[in-house]
Amino acid sequence: MSRRIALDCIHLKHTPRWAHTQYSLEYHRQFLAETAGIPTGDEHLLSRAMDDLQIDLLWHTNDGLIDWTAAGRTTNMGHAAYAADGSDQLSSLKSPFDSAAEVYAFDAVREYGLPDFPEQVQAYEHLLNQAHSNYPEQLTTGGYYKTLVSGAIAAFGWEAFLLAGTDPQRLASVLDTFFQRTLFFMRAWAATSVDVVIQHDDFVWTSGPFLHPEFYRQEIIPRYAELWKPLHAAGKKVLFCSDGCFVDFASDIVAAGADGLIFEPCNDFNWMASEFGGTTCLVGSAIDCRDLAAGDWAKVDFDIARTMTALANVRGAVVAVGNHLPPDLSPQTMRTFFQRLLPQLERK
Repeated sequence: MSRRIALDCIHLKHTPRWAHTQYSLEYHRQFLAETAGIPTGDEHLLSRAMDDLQIDLLWHTNDGLIDWTAAGRTTNMGHAAYAADGSDQLSSLKSPFDSAAEVYAFDAVREYGLPDFPEQVQAYEHLLNQAHSNYPEQLTTGGYYKTLVSGAIAAFGWEAFLLAGTDPQRLASVLDTFFQRTLFFMRAWAATSVDVVIQHDDFVWTSGPFLHPEFYRQEIIPRYAELWKPLHAAGKKVLFCSDGCFVDFASDIVAAGADGLIFEPCNDFNWMASEFGGTTCLVGSAIDCRDLAAGDWAKVDFDIARTMTALANVRGAVVAVGNHLPPDLSPQTMRTFFQRLLPQLERK
């Protein structure tokens, strides 16, 4: 059972093949239809195709019943178009925070409020039941997206956030309000039947940390550890997820209690496997989506092989392309990639 393979890999149990997931697969409807042998508009398209493609885990987070944009001040940072036609492109909006002083006066709990706890637990449980009904063969995670740094960036925007970073002590006090709010939702997830929770926080850049390393170790990562205590007490597994390169802090994250690491290929996969393969589930690979987009099959094949070699001494892993599968990849490219990857997932 696909869901069982995902759970066993996260629990570091032996499985007949490595677990597998992919991001942005839902954009490739023509390819999914060809894979499943059903029309693109069929309501079972995603489920059928994911079964055929051996997708075991569905990356999922939910920030709760309160919409930040309706409840308080936020900054729309925009994002690059994911849909091939650009239909989901967003334009950025000016930050409502004009000074560091305004950031220092901010309280995320006061600004956005909190829902009724039993209602939030019930809403999360409903999401899980719905996901299990729609995708019975896959493991759907719980999770939270706007944790600390991601929450602050969503509220203030990059410029105001970095400006506030010039006074680390005062910034830490502001981040604590995001922590207090996030803790509410971690306790809510802990009260559900979920097996695995993703803690998402884009706390570094591709080039690495943008704040002083000790600020991460003293003010950010210890708060992650507190967020994970109610989850572990309830028997849940925690996967920490961040864009960018966080190799400088991977050991700290694992020591704080992360059961798994979700990371991009800018974090050296061989190093991650050698350092954490015996203790921690690894979600990623050495495969870079940019090589797929460029049609560099020699590099793709090399990185598939490099990934499998690195996994030789790893106890649990969920293989995924770094970043995501770009929506403008052709059905032929998608087909070729899965034909090359899937046979390699079998464990020796």
